[in-house]
Order: sequence, then C-alpha cells, then structure tokens
Amino acid sequence: MDWRERISIDPNVCHGKACIKGTRVMVSVILDNLAEGESYESITSGYHVTQEDIHAAIAYAADLAEERHISLEQEVR
Repeated sequence: MDWRERISIDPNVCHGKACIKGTRVMVSVILDNLAEGESYESITSGYHVTQEDIHAAIAYAADLAEERHISLEQEVR
C-alpha cells in the first residue's frame, strides 16, 4: 500500500495536517480512534472513509515512526 495515493497534505486544508484525500478527515483523528479501540466499521461509517483509507493512515504513521524519535524519559522537576 502506498499511502500517498490516499493521503494529502495541503496548507489550505486543516492547517496543512495530513488528511484523507478529498476529505477534511485528518489522519490523526483516524489514528486516535483506532488507539481508543474503535472498530474499522465505526470509523468508516462515522467519518465516511474506507478501510483502505484507514490502512493508508496506519502506513503513514508507520513511515513517520521510522523517521522520528520521541524520548520516553519523564522530565525531572
């Protein structure tokens, strides 16, 4: 799956956040819903996206995870 076929980043749509092409549904919203345990069926019906769009969102996140490193250490105060 090439997520680039289903995800766009346009500075004029949702402040340049990654969205499912042709929609204003942000990839982060789909990922947040999956993280909360929502089913594919719930997401597809609630946001009018396809299962392929959900797979593209996951693939996009996987590509980002390969490129970014987030520290898991807690700040000491």
